[in-house]
Amino acid sequence: MTDRILIVDFGSQVTQLIARRVRETGVYCEIHPFNKVTEDTIRAFDPKGVILSGGPASVTGTDTPRAPQGLFGMGLPVLGICYGQQTMVAQLGGVVESSDHREFGRAFVDVNAACALFEGTWAVGAREQVWMSHGDRVTALPAGFSVVAQSEGAPYAAVADDERKFYGVQFHPEVVHTPHGAQLLKTFTHSICGCVGDWTMDAFRETEIAKIRAQVGSGRVICGLSGGVDSSVVAALIHEAIGDQLTCVYVDHGLMRQGESEQVTRVFRDQFKINLVHVDASDLFLGLLAGKTDPEEKRKIIGKTFIDVFEAEAQKIGGADFLAQGTLYPDVIESVSFTGGPSVTIKSHHNVGGLPERMNMKLVEPLRELFKDEVRALGRELGLPDEMVGRHPFPGPGLAIRIPGQEITREKLDILRKADAIYLEEIRNAGLYDVIWQAFAVLLPVRTVGVMGDGRTYDYALAVRAVTSTDGMTADYYHFDHQFLSRLSSRIINEVRGVNRVVYDITSKPPGTIEWE
Repeated sequence: MTDRILIVDFGSQVTQLIARRVRETGVYCEIHPFNKVTEDTIRAFDPKGVILSGGPASVTGTDTPRAPQGLFGMGLPVLGICYGQQTMVAQLGGVVESSDHREFGRAFVDVNAACALFEGTWAVGAREQVWMSHGDRVTALPAGFSVVAQSEGAPYAAVADDERKFYGVQFHPEVVHTPHGAQLLKTFTHSICGCVGDWTMDAFRETEIAKIRAQVGSGRVICGLSGGVDSSVVAALIHEAIGDQLTCVYVDHGLMRQGESEQVTRVFRDQFKINLVHVDASDLFLGLLAGKTDPEEKRKIIGKTFIDVFEAEAQKIGGADFLAQGTLYPDVIESVSFTGGPSVTIKSHHNVGGLPERMNMKLVEPLRELFKDEVRALGRELGLPDEMVGRHPFPGPGLAIRIPGQEITREKLDILRKADAIYLEEIRNAGLYDVIWQAFAVLLPVRTVGVMGDGRTYDYALAVRAVTSTDGMTADYYHFDHQFLSRLSSRIINEVRGVNRVVYDITSKPPGTIEWE
C-alpha cells in the first residue's frame, strides 16, 4: 500500500494547503476533522505519521478541540502546527497561555538548536522568515521536549522531541510566506516518517480504473459534461475503465465561450470515441432568462433548467445505473467538516445536485481524493488537450454572470464572446495564460459616448479582469504593462462592433470577488 500521512483538522483556514504541500512531494495524505479521529480510525488509516493542523480555538478554553490522547502512545511521528503544537504540548503536560504579544503575518525565528526537522534546511544560528498567526503561546514544555527556534512573540516557536519524533511549530510551514516551509514538511514526511514519495498520477490512474471497474461491473454510467476540467477528466477516466458502458450528455445552454461547444464535441466524440449526446438547449435557456436581471435568479434558472434537460436526456437513454460526478477533495473536506461546511451547494450545477436521488442512481466519483491541480495532471496523463485541461476556471452559469445587471440576449452574448476571445488570445500570445489564475471580459450595463471616424457612437463599456491566486480564496489583480492594455483595447474596439470603451478591473479579493456576479 502507498505510504500515507493523516492530517487532523482543527479548523484552520489553510489546512488544505498542508495536504497540497504533502502531496506535492509524492506522498498521499487525507484530512480528517478532529472529532472524527479516534485511535481506531488512526489504526485503520495506517499512516506513517500524523500532522495536527492549526485552528481558531484556544487551548486555554474549556471543551476545545483535542487530538486523541492515545495518538501519542502509538509510536507515530507527530508534527503539530500552530494550534496543533499547542494542543500537543498541553496534552503531554506542558503549559499554553494567552499572550498580550500576538503575532500575525511575517515574522523571523532564530534557530538555536539542531533537530531532525531542520536537518538540511535550517542551520543553528540562522534567522529564518516564517508566517505567524497566533495569540496563545507555549510557556512550558513537557518532559523530553527542547526549544529549537524562537521568535520575539513566541519563545517556543519550534520545539522537538527527537526520540519520540514529536515536533511542534508555532508558525505555518504550509503557506508560501514561510519560504522553506515546504522543505520542512518534506523532511517530516520523508526523513522522519520514512515515506518513499511514490504516489503519482500514473499510479492513481491505474488504481482508480480498477476501482471503477469493480464498482460498475457490467452496469452503465451516465456523465454530465460541462466542458470544464473536472467533468472532462471524469469522462476520460471512466471511459478508459469501462468503454462503451459510459454515455456522456453535454447540455449546451448557449452561454459558453467562443468555440467551446465545438471543442467538447471534437475531443470526446471524435478523439476519444465516447458515446456523446449533444443537446442544443440554447433557445430554452435564453427564453427562460429573458427579462431577468437579478444574478441569483439567473443562477437558479440555469441550474434548475440544466438538471431538467439532463434528466430528460438521461431518461431517453434509459438503463443507466450510475451517475458520474466531478466531486473534488475540497468538496469532500467541507462536507465532513466539523464546522458544517456548505459543500452541498458549492457546485450544485457542475455536480448535477439532486439527480442521484431523483433518478435512483448510484454515484461514481473518481476524483474525490484529488485537488484541482492534481485533476489537471491526471487529465494530461489521460491525453486530454492542454487547452482543455489547463483552462481557467469558468462558472457553471457561463457568460450569463458576465453580463451583470441586465437581460441576457444573443446580441450581448455575441459581443462578449468576441471580446473575450480576443482578450484570451492576447494573453496567450504574451505567454501569460498559465501565469494568470483567471481572466475574462465583462459586458457592463452602461453605454458610453464615443467617436469613431467622424461619427458619434453610443455603445457598451467592457471591463477586463485578470487575477493571480493559488486557490481562489484570495486574489490580486494581474499587473499588465500599459502596452498590453493599450493593444488589447485597440483590438477589441476595432474588431468588436458594439463596444467603444475598455476598462481594467484592479480590485483584489477581498474586498471584491473574482467574478462580478
